[in-house]
Amino acid sequence: MSLWTSADAIAATGGTSAVDWTANGVSIDTRTLAPGDMFVALKDVRDGHDFVAQALEKGAACALVSRIPDGIAADAPLLVVPDVLTGLEALGRAARARTKAQVIGITGSVGKTSTKEMLRHMLASQGRVHAAEKSYNNHWGVPLTLARMPADSDYAVIEIGMNHPGEIKPLAQMADLDVAMITIVAAAHLEAFNSVADIAEEKADIFYGLMESGGAAVVNADLDVSDRLLERAPFGCVMYGHSDKAQWRFVEVTETEGGTICRAEHQGSTFLFKVNAPGRHFAMNALGALAVCDRVEADLAECVLALGQWRPPAGRGQRRFIALDRQMPDAGIDLFDDAYNANPASVGAALDVLAASSPPAAAGRRVAILGDMKELGETGAALHAGFAKHRAMEAIDQVHCVGPLMKHLYDALPESKHGLWAETSAELAESPLALVRAGDVVMAKGSLSMKMALIVDAITKLGQSVE
Repeated sequence: MSLWTSADAIAATGGTSAVDWTANGVSIDTRTLAPGDMFVALKDVRDGHDFVAQALEKGAACALVSRIPDGIAADAPLLVVPDVLTGLEALGRAARARTKAQVIGITGSVGKTSTKEMLRHMLASQGRVHAAEKSYNNHWGVPLTLARMPADSDYAVIEIGMNHPGEIKPLAQMADLDVAMITIVAAAHLEAFNSVADIAEEKADIFYGLMESGGAAVVNADLDVSDRLLERAPFGCVMYGHSDKAQWRFVEVTETEGGTICRAEHQGSTFLFKVNAPGRHFAMNALGALAVCDRVEADLAECVLALGQWRPPAGRGQRRFIALDRQMPDAGIDLFDDAYNANPASVGAALDVLAASSPPAAAGRRVAILGDMKELGETGAALHAGFAKHRAMEAIDQVHCVGPLMKHLYDALPESKHGLWAETSAELAESPLALVRAGDVVMAKGSLSMKMALIVDAITKLGQSVE
């Protein structure tokens, strides 16, 4: 079944095409483009029009452009529109309008992607689920995710993020949500916002996506701003967490080496569920995801079973054992790969997980490798240094730091906890044996631009990764 015919795309965008074509996918990157995809020539660091010829050579069904690029024939399979991003947005709206899928939108300072992946995994047992393979949650990521949605989808899970005021509302309206979920509101993007309360107001703009559908808001009940989010919800609010206000409420949360076991109650009934990842933040996201599943009338028992099989993706809290000696399978490093992104809330949660973890050997250490948290504005230095007094630090043996902002933490820590400091992750990645040793449990985390994945890869290559 094709995703887009030329006739459907022309009707959606008001564009023109000299020839008929059929596209089976939508791509914005020639490196990952598959034959039969529509190539969208967005302008970012480079102008996508410069890559149209390459896309067509690789088998693109057509290219969405605002002009005919040099060297491309006038009768090539091009969908010509006044503006490429506006055309992509039109495709996204048309894709949303033609499907009967229940669309779930997720926003929050922390936990959007892991919650999206939980929902993808749980709802897959109930029907056809559409969700982005990456963290596509910005002004081009949301319309791209929608434009890729097959018409026969039963569910769609859409991340909606922001860096500046005013970003969430139009994206939520474009997605026309049946359920809108808010995970965490915390200090992030403070370069663009004056306070956490202002961030909460922007996050609550996701509820504008419910105006047409009359859908449900699902909100973390344990936040300082939960009451304000509740006031903003237009059609009532389902709350989850530890608070007595929560309709989905934790009774008990037990963290183990292998995961987190939870007992919760809803409407007078108690139920158990497990998350195959240690950390109360994962448990919180999972409880909210179960509340979402209930709102879209999925079978809750099947969702709980599916949740028990879910594991965090790479860079999002994934845990793996790095075996250093085939003859000694217990000689290795326990690695928490949480390198994809960071803000104060997520770093605090990761430190808690590390502090609660037992090293695989008696002489092993708890080692944190932390990179700068970006977009914190004038509060950045103090927020980084403040982790020296975080409750988890007492149990952590050594801290390596990357970046000028994390130098503030490094300087605030007692010398007994000092590992290495470097300006870039590439510098530390050159000497992984200086960071960890056999028997350690180690956690790596930092903002995406800090490229902490380089360090994770270097540690992984020390041995054979064993799931």
